[in-house]
Amino acid sequence: MKKDIDEIREITAALAAAEEAGELPRMATEGIHAGFPSPAQDYMSGVIDLNRELVRHPEATFYGRVVGDSMRDAGVVEGDVLVIDKALEPREGDMVVCCLDGEFALKRISFTGKEATGARRAAKQPVSYNILGRRDIWLFSANPKYKPIHVEEGNDFTIWGTVTYIIKKVK
Repeated sequence: MKKDIDEIREITAALAAAEEAGELPRMATEGIHAGFPSPAQDYMSGVIDLNRELVRHPEATFYGRVVGDSMRDAGVVEGDVLVIDKALEPREGDMVVCCLDGEFALKRISFTGKEATGARRAAKQPVSYNILGRRDIWLFSANPKYKPIHVEEGNDFTIWGTVTYIIKKVK
């Protein structure tokens, strides 16, 4: 056990030195065990490029920092960094960044009702998905103090993108 702790300390020191030098951290190829500790040094390999790992559509992806507590019960808290992909059409239950009547929001999206006959599109760019013409749209928080929002015909509504990853600071 003492040997494992010493190895973990060595790895932590190496990661800190690489970060100071502007190098990317090394990647644990065998995964990180969340149970019994194992000698991690045996599983370390080359560097990891987080953009390559987290971004599927580079031209359509941006990052955003969370402000507020409306998604706290989904594990998303103030200060988290979101990876948001504008190229993905949102599906039922996806977490999306949207703009509703001039206010930005992070919500889970839901579609109800029958398919609409006329296409309803976002009033503004950057994104206008076909889903906006298909069904009623509801936006849900993950905090009981916020009520669900029904997106109505008269609302100025734009989906900016679908959240694909959440990056958290743990210390």
